[in-house]
Amino acid sequence: MTTLIEARHVTKIFGGGVFDRNATVALEDFSITVDSDRPSITAVVGESGSGKTTVARLLLGLVTPSRGQVLYQGQDVQTMAHADWRAFRRDVQVIFQDPYEVYNPFYRVDHVLTTPVSKFKLAATKAEARALIEDVLEAVGLRPEETLGRFPHQLSGGQRQRVMVARALLLRPRLILADEPVSMVDASLRASILGSLRKMNLERGISIIYITHDLATAYQISENIVVLYRGSVAEAGDVELVVKQPQHPYTQLLISSIPLASAERTWSGESASAPAIQATGATGCKFADRCPSATPPCLQALPPLYQTAPHRAVACYLYQSAPALATGEMVSVFTGQATLKKGISGQPGSPGEAQHAGV
Repeated sequence: MTTLIEARHVTKIFGGGVFDRNATVALEDFSITVDSDRPSITAVVGESGSGKTTVARLLLGLVTPSRGQVLYQGQDVQTMAHADWRAFRRDVQVIFQDPYEVYNPFYRVDHVLTTPVSKFKLAATKAEARALIEDVLEAVGLRPEETLGRFPHQLSGGQRQRVMVARALLLRPRLILADEPVSMVDASLRASILGSLRKMNLERGISIIYITHDLATAYQISENIVVLYRGSVAEAGDVELVVKQPQHPYTQLLISSIPLASAERTWSGESASAPAIQATGATGCKFADRCPSATPPCLQALPPLYQTAPHRAVACYLYQSAPALATGEMVSVFTGQATLKKGISGQPGSPGEAQHAGV
């Protein structure tokens, strides 16, 4: 197996300097690997403050790890030579959450497409550049004649976001980090954008790390899933197993908090059961103060990932009879079989899709 990009035991701590004693651990001992030989889609999910965006910023080289390394083809991203950094910036692209703030309102939308063509010398002539741009716009479901030449405010939020997907595709990357790419567009457009991402994976061999708080879209698009809670992995593995049969109490809470289209189902919010034990320190399980199943060991040390099935691992002492994975071996439980979910081929899925999936 050839590794494209790898986060190796990465920890990121914000604050805690000479004048700031309140350090925040945004991500703790996190490891993930993207295989260069087999394109995949992995979802990273969790509530606000769980460390999802920190994962993206570290993998992009935008922030420096407090501990650990991010490696691109075996080289530390923070110390790469200029030529290697340039190759990295082409191979690893990002789609940001906000389809409004990524544009300069003084430029037409063409600018975000012509700039990378020029910078990376993707075309020899203006005609070649135009043909290349039109090709990627059509690939994401946009009509070039209705898109090019306009200012950002003249396009809808969904159109602006699809232009950013086209921009990422333009460079023919090997990995795309999609950070909440559909959270700020209409529900009717989400299926189209997710379909574009899945098509890029299946037809163009691009791996995707899909970062979201939305378990329903994570289930629709990904093969594997990583559930983060306060910077640590709670559960990981095959998305079918994790979403349909969650084992970690936090994952169960996330699933139960999603309302279904049923008159009998009420919004559950937090678990109705009171926590058995209140966490008092920072050394134990981070979910202990919210967990109805907490036991004394939960307060003593952060649990390792226990492999409860061939394609699932759970960081919970409820499963301590299962074998513990070595630190950094989370991806060993990932499934290698790509499956195309219904409802993301460019057309909105049926209202019962998420409910059928258990979310």
